[in-house]
Amino acid sequence: MYTVRRGDTMFSIALDHGLDYKELAAWNNLVNPNLIRPGQQLRIKPPAGIQEAPVTVHPITTAGRVETHPLGAQAKLRAEPGTAVAEGAIKSEPVARKLPYSPENVALLQRGGAQPTPAPLAAPPAVSAPAAAPRQEPAGQADAAAEDEDKVDWGWPARGKVIAVFSEASNKGLDIAGALGDPVIASAPGRVVYSGSGLRGYGKLVIIKHNKTYLSAYAHNKDILVKEGQSVVKGQKIAEVGNTDSDAPKLHFEIRKLGKPVDPAKYLPPT
Repeated sequence: MYTVRRGDTMFSIALDHGLDYKELAAWNNLVNPNLIRPGQQLRIKPPAGIQEAPVTVHPITTAGRVETHPLGAQAKLRAEPGTAVAEGAIKSEPVARKLPYSPENVALLQRGGAQPTPAPLAAPPAVSAPAAAPRQEPAGQADAAAEDEDKVDWGWPARGKVIAVFSEASNKGLDIAGALGDPVIASAPGRVVYSGSGLRGYGKLVIIKHNKTYLSAYAHNKDILVKEGQSVVKGQKIAEVGNTDSDAPKLHFEIRKLGKPVDPAKYLPPT
C-alpha cells in the first residue's frame, strides 16, 4: 500500500512505481483518478487473481529447440522365435526345426547343408522408442531466461547534444538540446501508458511501458503524436521537441526500472 502525500497525483504515483495510472485507478476502484487526498491508502500491486496488463509489443523470438530422433527408433523390428532384442539391436540364435518330409529336405540333411528357409512368419507389432522425459531447465538457466524477457534494446530518443546528465539529487534523466519541432522517437518498443500534461515540471509528456520492469518518459514536448494504449515500435516518431514547462527547447528523457530513475547513459548505445 502507498500513502498519498501532499502534491501527489495519480500520474506521479504511477510513474514512481512503474505502473499504468489507469490500472492503478482500477485496482483502487477510483472512477476519477484526479480525486485523491493526502493520507489516502492506495494499492500499488494488483489484487489477488488480477495480473498487470502485459505489454503487447515484443521482440520477435525464434521457436524453441526442436527435438530430433534417429529414424531407427521408429523402424519395425522383425524377429523369429528365439530372437532377443536389447538396446535396439536384434540378436538371433540357432533353433531346431522339424521339417516336412520331402526328397529335397532329406538330401539337405544328409549333406549337412544349411537348413531350408521356412515360410515367413507374421511380423510382430512395431517397436517404438520410449517417450523422452520432459526436459527441465536448471534453475540458473530459468533465472537467466526471466532476465532476458526484461531486457530492452534501447536507442536514442532524439538527435542533439546532451546538455544535462543524470543526477539522483537533481536530474532524473538526460536533457537533450533541440530545435522546436525536431522529432522525438520511441527509444524502444512498448505501449503508451500516459500522454498529457498532468505531471508538474514535465510539460507535455509521453510515458511508454516496455515490460514489467522498464518504462521511459519523454518530457517538454511541443506536440504529442501518440495516444494512451497505443503500441509503438522502436524509432517511431511519438512527439516533437518543445519547451513546455522548460526555459528552452529540449527533450528530457528518463528510463525507470521498477519505477526508480536510472542513468539512461548506461543503457543507451554509444553515440
